[in-house]
Amino acid sequence: MMRVAILCNSFSGSNGVDRVVGWQAEKLSLEGNQVTIITLRHDMAPPQGVDVQVISNPHGFLIERIWRLLFPLNFLKILHWLPKMKGYDIIYSHQYPLNWLAYIGKKRYGIRYIYYHHHLNPPEAYFGTIQRIYARFLNFMTLWTAKKADGAISISRYSHDSLLNEVGLDSEIIYNEIDTKRFHPGIDGNIVRDKYGLKDNPIVLFVGGLRPSKRIHLLIKAFNIAKKQVPEAKLLLVGKKTFDKYSSQLEELSDDSVVFAGYVADEELPFYYAACDIYATASLWEGFNLPVVEAQACGKPVVAFDIGSHREVVNPECGRLVPANDVEALASAIVGHLHNKIVE
Repeated sequence: MMRVAILCNSFSGSNGVDRVVGWQAEKLSLEGNQVTIITLRHDMAPPQGVDVQVISNPHGFLIERIWRLLFPLNFLKILHWLPKMKGYDIIYSHQYPLNWLAYIGKKRYGIRYIYYHHHLNPPEAYFGTIQRIYARFLNFMTLWTAKKADGAISISRYSHDSLLNEVGLDSEIIYNEIDTKRFHPGIDGNIVRDKYGLKDNPIVLFVGGLRPSKRIHLLIKAFNIAKKQVPEAKLLLVGKKTFDKYSSQLEELSDDSVVFAGYVADEELPFYYAACDIYATASLWEGFNLPVVEAQACGKPVVAFDIGSHREVVNPECGRLVPANDVEALASAIVGHLHNKIVE
């Protein structure tokens, strides 16, 4: 048995990293290891037998990001948490700034440090100069601390290649596993349709954080075009609103055919996939894209931009990739799948 620490910025179920951490923790625990998740934010139940410890940090869009950037200078916080690293056999760290704690734990106590690479934060995914500067510095610190690791894991070939190209760090590729006992074609989605009054409407679904990097505004624009040919269609957006200004922009682009479902607990997601007719995403940066794979596991076709890992994870037999940023092509693909569904 090993004592294992898994470090991540949040364990709240609000993004793919959180859910990968949960899967990793459960798997390591079932193998007989003593597993602790150390995170900055926690409001999701951990797997059975897994402990969660929270590093307190300020809340608020600006102050939280400044705190994360300057974490290596937070000597009091590091001095408080560093002794708690003692005794672990291995640390898996998924994100900066906790990569820094993993690196310090390695230096001080000789703990094996494995960096778990999802993706970088492309500055062009952000709006505004300050946010883009933030993304560049975050990437710099992520890669600097990654180079200090004893080994690395990537969640896709795309992520592997990006890490290798950026810093020359090779990594083992471990694709995210899907629980096919939970995600499968036999699920009844009527409970979701009834909840939102969408009993007979064709439903286009998106699952993920409603933030600029996911390009939700492009998805809404594509849906608005598609709706001209399928007027009864509805777009169901599942995920937290994390940026007030961006959320306002999304609402301005939307009418009552766009449903903002908000955060949905992980255990409820299979019913949302089951309720939809097609899963669509306009994201331009993905290291894996877990919802795409979950939707396909539930037997749903997928429409997405031809970017990042999508060629690895989108099944060409039931999905379609279109050129990046081509909203018209995305709309056309949505219409094509919805018309096929209506004919069926």
